[in-house]
Amino acid sequence: MPWVFVLVWSTGFIVARYGMPYSPPITFLTWRYGLSILCFLVWVGLSQAQWPRGAAQWGHLAVTGVLMHAGYLGGVWAAVKAGMGAGTVALIVGLQPVLTAVWLTARDAQNRVTARQWMGLALGFGGLVLVVHGKLGVGEINPLNLGLAVFALLAITTGTLYQKRHVQPCDVRTANTVQLAAAWLVSLPVAWWESEPVVLHPHLLGAMAWSVLGLTLGGSSLLYLLIQRGAATAVTSLLYLVPPCTALMAWLLFREPLTVLTLVGMGLAVFGVLLVVRPTR
Repeated sequence: MPWVFVLVWSTGFIVARYGMPYSPPITFLTWRYGLSILCFLVWVGLSQAQWPRGAAQWGHLAVTGVLMHAGYLGGVWAAVKAGMGAGTVALIVGLQPVLTAVWLTARDAQNRVTARQWMGLALGFGGLVLVVHGKLGVGEINPLNLGLAVFALLAITTGTLYQKRHVQPCDVRTANTVQLAAAWLVSLPVAWWESEPVVLHPHLLGAMAWSVLGLTLGGSSLLYLLIQRGAATAVTSLLYLVPPCTALMAWLLFREPLTVLTLVGMGLAVFGVLLVVRPTR
């Protein structure tokens, strides 16, 4: 399941490349959330899945939905729209495992990060830098897109830690429905302010279809299950593998250059993740 999650999640920037030119970011995401909610409601109805119990659980799920969907995705897509390259965004958001490990070390004595895991986090981040360094454009960063990217980083890091701490185990289908509904309510007013028109191009329709069926119904559900079942540091370290996989996909689909340094970085990222997720004796 972790490796399937990495492959699915890695398609996010590929989808952005296809769909971003034809729609403003928050409008696209609002439609994505709405269509995903409809799909989940059909899935829940057919499977008769149990809804979360208690107002507190619904509230916790709503908070994680706002952080991990509206906050993270909105920040990333808006940063790319504001001129930041996808590689730069990936590098900034790639700091999430380090922030998670630092927080756990400072706050939770039962989830101390071992020396081996710190080494894995460092190697993973080093590999991430090698993968994306060639895409760091000169002059592409400004206060607006940098602030949006950092906001996305803080949103997904906080959302991951919050879910691990406060959300009780429940059905992933109904949990995702609640999370997406909260993200939709937050994103809808922002989408109304976007003035750029939506162009119904085949690339946009294809990007929307995969965003709903692959990334939200598939990727977000897998992320929820991984956080629910695994340690936060181990789960977030898997995100180190997303930029290398994205680079490989871009090479296959768009013939973007795949250099020796990129391949070395991919190897370092994989080895670093293995050090983090390997069980401690």
